[in-house]
Amino acid sequence: MEVKASLRRLHMAPRKVRLVVDLVRGLPVKEAVLRLSFLQKEAALPVLKLLKSAMANAEHNFKLDSSDLVVKSITADGGMTLKRWRPRAFGRAAPIRKRTTHINIVLAQKEAAEKLKTKSEKGITAPKVDTEKPSEKKLKPEA
Repeated sequence: MEVKASLRRLHMAPRKVRLVVDLVRGLPVKEAVLRLSFLQKEAALPVLKLLKSAMANAEHNFKLDSSDLVVKSITADGGMTLKRWRPRAFGRAAPIRKRTTHINIVLAQKEAAEKLKTKSEKGITAPKVDTEKPSEKKLKPEA
């Protein structure tokens, strides 16, 4: 079962929010909350609030235990950009872009997340590598 929550139009640049979001992707929810609560970035507070909201959605709407949840995916995408102008010398103006961010989070149960990992890992096979050195190949007599 997947639980979703989203935050739209956060007045913070997506580039700054992605630094925080990348730290919690794939972690168990309890560990993600712990990391975000001690992180010294301004973007950590809205991401923590969104994570707690997703946990509350899981408990209230789907009757799931929050200790069994994992951050399956979390993205920080660009939202609308407010365009402003800054006065410059000689009557000119320079643009200011005030960026916003849309954050989406998906929580899944541990068992379901592990099944998805094992299915994807089974499908990928490593290519066969020839371990013999080129000099050893030449020295072997052919039969």
